Amino acid sequence: MAPKTKDKPKPASTPSQPPPPVEDLFTAINRHIQRSEFDQAAKIADQVLSIAPGDEDALRCKVVALIKEDRIEDALLTIQSSMKPPAEFSFFKAYCLYRQNKLDEALESLKAQESSSATMLLESQILYRLGKMDACMDIYQKLQKSKIESLEINLVAGLVTAGRASEVQGSVEALRVKPTSSFELAYNTACSLIERNKYTDAEQLLLSARRIGQETLMEDNLPDDDIEIELAPIAVQLAYVQQLLGRKQEAVEAYSDIIKRDLADESSIAVAVNNLIASKGPKDVSDSLKKFDRLKDKDTQNFQLARGLDAKLSLKQKEALYANRVLLLLHANRMDQARELVSALPDMFADSVMPVLLQAAVFVRENKAGRAEEILVQFAEKFPEKSKIVYLARAQVAATAGHPHIAADSLAKISDIQHLPATVATLVSLKERAGDIDGAASVLDSAIKWWSNAMTEDNKLNIIMQEAASFKLRHGKEEDAACLYEELVKSHGSIEALVGLVTTVARVDVNKAENYEKQLKPLPGLKGVDVDSLERTSGAKHVEGASHVGVTEAYEEGKSKTKAKKKRKRKPRYPKGFDPANPGPPPDPERWLPKRERSSYRPKRKDKRAAQVRGSQGAVARDKYEPNASGVSSNNSNSKSNQATTSEGASQNAGAKQSKPSSKSRKKSRN
Repeated sequence: MAPKTKDKPKPASTPSQPPPPVEDLFTAINRHIQRSEFDQAAKIADQVLSIAPGDEDALRCKVVALIKEDRIEDALLTIQSSMKPPAEFSFFKAYCLYRQNKLDEALESLKAQESSSATMLLESQILYRLGKMDACMDIYQKLQKSKIESLEINLVAGLVTAGRASEVQGSVEALRVKPTSSFELAYNTACSLIERNKYTDAEQLLLSARRIGQETLMEDNLPDDDIEIELAPIAVQLAYVQQLLGRKQEAVEAYSDIIKRDLADESSIAVAVNNLIASKGPKDVSDSLKKFDRLKDKDTQNFQLARGLDAKLSLKQKEALYANRVLLLLHANRMDQARELVSALPDMFADSVMPVLLQAAVFVRENKAGRAEEILVQFAEKFPEKSKIVYLARAQVAATAGHPHIAADSLAKISDIQHLPATVATLVSLKERAGDIDGAASVLDSAIKWWSNAMTEDNKLNIIMQEAASFKLRHGKEEDAACLYEELVKSHGSIEALVGLVTTVARVDVNKAENYEKQLKPLPGLKGVDVDSLERTSGAKHVEGASHVGVTEAYEEGKSKTKAKKKRKRKPRYPKGFDPANPGPPPDPERWLPKRERSSYRPKRKDKRAAQVRGSQGAVARDKYEPNASGVSSNNSNSKSNQATTSEGASQNAGAKQSKPSSKSRKKSRN
């Protein structure tokens, strides 16, 4: 057995080394921050806090380093774990909450912070994300006096989102900057041009923004993939402008390329997916739903945008995504999923009319038009300021469902469009369908009264009065129609109104109609026509003259045009394996006729000379050609009859051989 080894003596414990001076640690923190090594700076800040707990400078360095490293959760925990965080840390806390999309809490945290340029800028960004654009723009207006770098970029973005794109050019000029001073400002200015329907100018500015961005980012030595990701919003917006300019195929290819390459930020990918699906429409619904699934949160079973994507998109963008998702589900007939998603939208977009419109669409798809009309009118009564589009939707649903009185009632509640010719025509048609002729006439009278008092260049009074007169004439109100026609003739001198007036008054007062008829200009070429003799004849005779010549020339011209048209010659289609150069013998023209109907058919002839067997079974019949007692005369007659029979049979056989059909024809004839 081997002897046990002796344990080695343990070295004496060395006394713990003293910590480095705090000044050296702060020097190291500063060095790491200058090198953008924020993770190392946070670790050294922890060493300082272990030596001097509660040190404000070390705590601030750690929080800033964690924010720079995008460790927002760790930065927020650091602030909350400190015993007595300084008051200025409320700004960092608000920023962390803003990054986590906890916008209401972020605003609450900013209230404890003194007002400064930094806090006002953060507050404006929070308000922008919340969609409170008026308050956001008020802060931007106050910040224009302070020298904040790149303030114009946020200012232009806020104006576009607030629906004030027309103010962008003046604001940029007031700040004394050019739209092409940076690619971000050029991009936002192009967005304002899109809102003003200046698509060609927007496309040119977006191309400039892409070029400026490539030059700027290449100077910063960014990799090519990072440059493409940074400029992805410009690429998506360019595709959108191409779509608006009618170059749909180019736009679809651009969207597909952006999605396929996957070199873009989350929000740009989401916008590209949405726009691609919108341009395709209801085609290939299953593929569109799969593309939408790429944007959903993987941890939830129902459709919900991913958390990072939900924080980056604006309310308007998110609303478009959810609305298109619902429409795709309706096209795919997935009613349960559509109903479930629609029920969650009112809480997401409380200030929008889109959820109630989608709910009505689901009810219509389920053949519940009455329920759709009910929820639409409830929403319109609850939110009168948003009722216009809701009443329009209700009118469309009711008209499609065969409820003309409800449709007319909905349109009548939109006061600012009552005078428009399209609205007037629709209301009159709906009231006619509902049997309310007096109501339709009152709509026309109200429109005439409005246009009579309107001081606009594009006055539609002539059109409205013409249609009103035609309507009243159609419904037996000749006097009212005549008054309208007469007023049109006096005020506008309309020839059509004069014709209508003559035909209308002729039913009531012939003399008055004749007086107005004199104002009609005579038609050319009718001087030699005797109207009385023409009425007595059975038909009209042609009168020689310029009009007749013109008609003849027009007829000859039309005739020559019809002759000029040549029918396209089509190549004959031959059977498989047929060579038109060597067609061979022509087929029998009677090959499809029954055998009995062919010219070569000869019916079979019964032989009456055949021996008839008579008597009991087994009896032997005598041969009819057996010689009798006289012998000679009988043989001679038999020979003649045999000769005749033989010659007749030969002639028949000869005829059969002469008209002998082919093997195929014979086979068919048997059938």
